[in-house]
Amino acid sequence: MDLEKIQYHIRGLLEAIGEDPDREGLVETPARVAGMLQEVLEGTAYSNHDIAQMFGKTFSAESSGADEAVVMKDITVFSYCEHHLALMYDMTVNVAYIPRGRVLGLSKIARICDMAAKRLQLQERLGRDIAEIISEAAGTPDVGVRILGSHSCMTARGIKNASARTETRTYTGQFKTRKDLQELLV
Repeated sequence: MDLEKIQYHIRGLLEAIGEDPDREGLVETPARVAGMLQEVLEGTAYSNHDIAQMFGKTFSAESSGADEAVVMKDITVFSYCEHHLALMYDMTVNVAYIPRGRVLGLSKIARICDMAAKRLQLQERLGRDIAEIISEAAGTPDVGVRILGSHSCMTARGIKNASARTETRTYTGQFKTRKDLQELLV
């Protein structure tokens, strides 16, 4: 990420909206915004494969006692919409997968969701990215992901509908056809 270029353009943005980037409250804003973007968009530096490798610590399913679906609910993440650079917030992710001999460490599931969200995203693609990463990291084709979130491009601008929430579901493998597995995500 080119922090100097970000600072240059943020300064220009401030000027373009009629602000004085040299006034006391804004002098350090370009550097602050560059640092924030580096943090909240960290996931742009990694492919889905990279993230699966980073957070792919697994354990034997036999020793963990997991021979049925593993479900983790209410993982909180936020992201930024690639269309408006607007915040996608109050997002919860539910993930379920069927182990194939190996289970992921529980914290790794949350870390995968967090890192995949740290990109300019669409909620639909975020679900697909999480499913793809979980599938690779856990070594299973059977993954379900449900995301529920608010989008400031809907709530703070445009239609300004503060109560609007978007739900997306991504199913791979057995989750595509088995309603009992899909219900685990609700």
